[in-house]
Amino acid sequence: MPQQDPAERRVVVTGPPRRTRRSSGYYRPRTEIDEQTTLGHTYVRSLMRTQLRAAVTVFAVLVLLVGPLPLLFAAMPDARRLEWAVLGFGLYAPLVLLARWYVRRAERNERDLVRLVEDR
Repeated sequence: MPQQDPAERRVVVTGPPRRTRRSSGYYRPRTEIDEQTTLGHTYVRSLMRTQLRAAVTVFAVLVLLVGPLPLLFAAMPDARRLEWAVLGFGLYAPLVLLARWYVRRAERNERDLVRLVEDR
């Protein structure tokens, strides 16, 4: 069995590199969010606050739209067909529009955060 020349021996490095690349001063908010720093927490909290604001707005409009209906129906006890017409046709379009507005608003809030984080 021939012996290897000491110059041909392979060296295996198992520790972390001693020199690390320095960032070029480029600020990365995504890293702040991933590492859950105070600034990253602020970004996420801001997104959650805007999403909650949109949800509360939708809920308030829904309460104002649907809330008075039992009182209206109680004031007219003999108007069963009117009740079904209002519930079946009168509320459908506003509810769909309200849901559409909410989804578009939530997606816009998320897009705004992504633009802020990715520095586009």
